[in-house]
Amino acid sequence: MPHVITQSCCSDGSCVYACPVNCIHPSPDEPGFATAEMLYIDPVACVDCGACVSACPVGAIAPDSKLTATQLPFIGLNAAFYPERPAGVKLPPTSQLAPVLPAPQVRRGGGDLTVAVVGSGPAGMYAADELLTQKGVRVNVFDKLPTPFGLVRAGVAPDHQNTKGVTGVFARISKRSRFSFYLNVEVGQHISHAELLQHHHAVLYAVGAPNDRRLDIPGMDLPGTGTATETVAWINGHPDFAGLSVDLGHERVVVIGNGNVALDVARILTADPDDLARTDISDTALGSLRNSAVREVVIAARRGPIDSAFTLPELIGLTSTAEVVLDADDHALVQQDLATATDPLTVGKLEILAKLPIASHIAARPRIRLAYRLTPHRVLGTGRVSGIEFHRTGTDEVVQLVTGLVLTSIGYRGAPIAGLPFDEAAAVVPNEHGRVVDPATGRPVPGAYVAGWIKRGPTGFIGTNKSCAMQTVSNLVDDFNAGLLTDPTARPTMLDKLIRARQPNVVDGAGWRAIDAAETARGEAEGRPRVKFTTVADMVAAAAAAPERPVVSRLLAGLLR
Repeated sequence: MPHVITQSCCSDGSCVYACPVNCIHPSPDEPGFATAEMLYIDPVACVDCGACVSACPVGAIAPDSKLTATQLPFIGLNAAFYPERPAGVKLPPTSQLAPVLPAPQVRRGGGDLTVAVVGSGPAGMYAADELLTQKGVRVNVFDKLPTPFGLVRAGVAPDHQNTKGVTGVFARISKRSRFSFYLNVEVGQHISHAELLQHHHAVLYAVGAPNDRRLDIPGMDLPGTGTATETVAWINGHPDFAGLSVDLGHERVVVIGNGNVALDVARILTADPDDLARTDISDTALGSLRNSAVREVVIAARRGPIDSAFTLPELIGLTSTAEVVLDADDHALVQQDLATATDPLTVGKLEILAKLPIASHIAARPRIRLAYRLTPHRVLGTGRVSGIEFHRTGTDEVVQLVTGLVLTSIGYRGAPIAGLPFDEAAAVVPNEHGRVVDPATGRPVPGAYVAGWIKRGPTGFIGTNKSCAMQTVSNLVDDFNAGLLTDPTARPTMLDKLIRARQPNVVDGAGWRAIDAAETARGEAEGRPRVKFTTVADMVAAAAAAPERPVVSRLLAGLLR
């Protein structure tokens, strides 16, 4: 029975490295890896050893005989990635192991390599993991929140608990002896880039793209407008958005943009609250959803169905769990696009869209309506949102929708980092394969590196950050070996003293584990994975309750830092 990768694939490539017969593609060394919607197992080459099942950090792989009804479409999706071949011919050859990107080797003598990683999301944690594969490397990870793991904690929808399982990998990384957390510490406020370089050979920024791209149309400043990203953060209990005003008192919500985040928001806003009550959704959001008047979420896209931004795996997941409909005119567009589409993934999306029912009226059960060729023109309302006006893309036809909430989901932007150059147009830090570059001179900025979205822009998935971080770390280690990085000038013990003097509420690894244990215990009492703290004060208080470490352990930890 061949194994199958399903919807929750995070694309980190761990299964590729584990597979003994090279039957999982695209692999991290192949051109299509960075843009692939997921990874795929060749059903002919698979030998059913199960090594990939154990390696997968999000539980996305199962034998084809053990799939649920909603996962069955992934059998065909995995097989369709591979070309047709004569019976019995296995591609790729089983005589070769899957290619593995070589790990960098720290060779320079005379002292340990010490690196500060700013940002504890996937890119930062994968970078720390890659650095710590070497002997003689120390890593200090900084994050402005008291809790780590970035968008995995605050950006993955709560009904995707399997995807959040990748935090188990990150937790194991954080327990290594030469790894330290400095959480609730903001670089640029509590410590500067220049000061970090006094304590480290290099600083690697993995701070993501924290800002939303904004829609510049009249009325976007009215109460009742917002972004899908902020709404997901509110749903997940992010402390910066826990108090966000999300008005669910109207029967219709309009989301502009149709990427995966738009689908996440629509799915959560139309889900059964009793189902969500078994997840780690914030209590505030759950209470609002229980009292919600929403009966329809319209996902509006400027272009046609053939250009849908959501991925095929996410569409399969959405249509298997939610009621999704199309207007008759949009059904006609789907049929037109099907007649011309050639890309297999696009054809797969269109075939699913073609089977959706036609919308008639707002149903008793909350539903999602996909709408196409709608260019937003203005938000309607006096004092607050009452509707939105679109122009039919490419025409003067006006389309108005009555709504009480308009959310945009049109992408992300990176933010400037103090002390580093910034490309305003691309919204990234200028770099060459992770080395920060001064655009005025074209030369690398000594000791400065980037990984993740601040390096390449908001593309890819959770696991894409693994190969991205590997590339950056490889170049960082090469620079260290070549003597291009300046040795720290401060004594190892001084960093901890400096941070604690400026931020007494710093949360270390023990503090985070105390927060984690407290949230998990609160969840167990309610039959949930966890019940999150949603304020910094509560997080800090929970961290302070961590068991006191023995004096000897504290001294050793200080020396290692």
